[in-house]
Amino acid sequence: MTQIAYYRVSSNSQSIDAQRAALSNGRQFDREFSDEGVSGAVPAANRPGFAAMLDYVREGDTIHVYAVDRLGRDAIDVQTTIRALLAKKVTVEVRGLGQIAPGVGELIVAVLAQVADMERQRINERTASGRELAKATLAATGKTHKGKESLGRPAKGDAAAVKEWKEKNKASISATAKHFELSESTIKRYCTDKAAQAA
Repeated sequence: MTQIAYYRVSSNSQSIDAQRAALSNGRQFDREFSDEGVSGAVPAANRPGFAAMLDYVREGDTIHVYAVDRLGRDAIDVQTTIRALLAKKVTVEVRGLGQIAPGVGELIVAVLAQVADMERQRINERTASGRELAKATLAATGKTHKGKESLGRPAKGDAAAVKEWKEKNKASISATAKHFELSESTIKRYCTDKAAQAA
């Protein structure tokens, strides 16, 4: 009857510490498995940490997770994972929901997973819609609907043009920086950049 914790964070800049603190709450786990820097779009069974946990668990063990979405990439994956664990007679406990049992517990998880999946799809749709609007507005007016002159991060000047102007005017780094309203470190980088030299 091993108590097991599973944690997942999507990027390497995130930490599993918050999930660990929320799950432990004075409780000790016998084993912990984690996937750090693994997108939620990856099916649970394809994540190294989760796959290792699936190999490790035995009948009577309890798996503790921070949230339903830690158990799969979408509603179907979550349900498949939970059914596979319950078939092994492994208890699944989700923070805030308690233990998931066959029947009603599975139904609750299925609904929550579906809601999370729908919200993820809505976010993707809003992002795609905003990107298309930005492209159309940029093509029509020269600026995006938010007033930017390009999609993504604005460029800090043309490296080749900066280098050419500096050489033509025999200008110093600081004078070139002032002329182009760029930092001196950017000018130094542009004037030593191999791409700028090749241009």
